[in-house]
Amino acid sequence: MKQSLLITFACLLAVFSGCNKSETTGGASSPQSPASADSKGSIGVSLLTLDNPFFKVIGDNIAAEGKKRGYDVIVVSGDKDVAKQSNQIKDFIVKKVSAIVLSPCDSKSIVPVIQEANAAGIPVFTVDIPCNEPGVKIATQIATDNYGGGKEAAQAMIEALGEAGGKVAILHFKQAESCQLRVKGFREVIDAHNARGKTRIDIVAELESGGAKDQGYKAAEDTLQANPDLRGIFAINDPAALGARAALEKAGKTDQIIIVGFDGQPEGKQAIKEGKIYADPIQFPDRMGVQIVDAIIKQSKGETLPPQMLIPTSLYKKADGEKDESLK
Repeated sequence: MKQSLLITFACLLAVFSGCNKSETTGGASSPQSPASADSKGSIGVSLLTLDNPFFKVIGDNIAAEGKKRGYDVIVVSGDKDVAKQSNQIKDFIVKKVSAIVLSPCDSKSIVPVIQEANAAGIPVFTVDIPCNEPGVKIATQIATDNYGGGKEAAQAMIEALGEAGGKVAILHFKQAESCQLRVKGFREVIDAHNARGKTRIDIVAELESGGAKDQGYKAAEDTLQANPDLRGIFAINDPAALGARAALEKAGKTDQIIIVGFDGQPEGKQAIKEGKIYADPIQFPDRMGVQIVDAIIKQSKGETLPPQMLIPTSLYKKADGEKDESLK
């Protein structure tokens, strides 16, 4: 009898112990989630900032595509803080992720921690913002063809100004390599146009916009004061273009001056639809996210990757905005 009671008690104890066991599940973008048992591994992603819709789209697409291809994905925001981003990468190394994807907050300052990842044998990929510094190994860089996009912006400006031509200003963001390439492409096409001698477009100013609305506004305002007969503005991104538009509205010169932007963010597209910006060469952050995951898989199989993979821009104009169901 006593032996029977002991057996019954042992069985009940086993049942209750089983019910109280906790289970851990890995979420696609949870910073605390280890790679699940059936996962190919995990991808650690640290982007410049998730406050910018552009980078959020990149992160969301890496997470979705990674999950579809059998990876757990950790997406975090560097918040434009090199120290914070460095700590995030160190955490990825401790977690022994399969790959690290990075949009550097500062390409030079991030070098030591990339070297740590290299030493740990973890492949590092960069997206949108490159790290071309010596002493680091980057599996590949995936970004927009900014040079080609700058050329496309120049063609749009030539078309908009027509036979009259005129004076044009550039609102730059010189510290970003991507913007340097945009301006280089823009200038080359304008110079080639002038060499043909039909009409002339003179770039009369190149001002710092910080890639931001407030600085873009101030830069455009200063340009208008120095060049009252200005006919065009090329802004290196949508925030700078929208700031320039506000300056034109204040000066009452919206009919006189054409704005060509760059990016294709929702607010920029809306402005194009409303005729406030003439055109944008638009980027495709969703494609960047998908292509990064594809590159990670190819690299894991031993395939050789090119140093960089560029995604062409596409010119977005008012007619495109009118057909765009995502806009108001």
